[in-house]
Amino acid sequence: MSRLLIFVVIAAVVYWLLKSYRKKLSRENEREENVPGQAEDMVRCAHCGVHLPKRESIASDGKFYCGEAHRRAHTGKVE
Repeated sequence: MSRLLIFVVIAAVVYWLLKSYRKKLSRENEREENVPGQAEDMVRCAHCGVHLPKRESIASDGKFYCGEAHRRAHTGKVE
């Protein structure tokens, strides 16, 4: 009887480990599918011409700049 109990406990532990491993794999697959930024719009700095992602640029008067210094230099505004 004790041998049967030991086999049942071992089987339960193996089942639990396999189940948690499969859950971990499915979570990792979901993260890989939901990675933002795989395709992103690029813009060109109106001052120096460098291309950069739109989310990293500074927009002013319909133009994009790579930094605040280039925005000020191109527009001539000192703020």
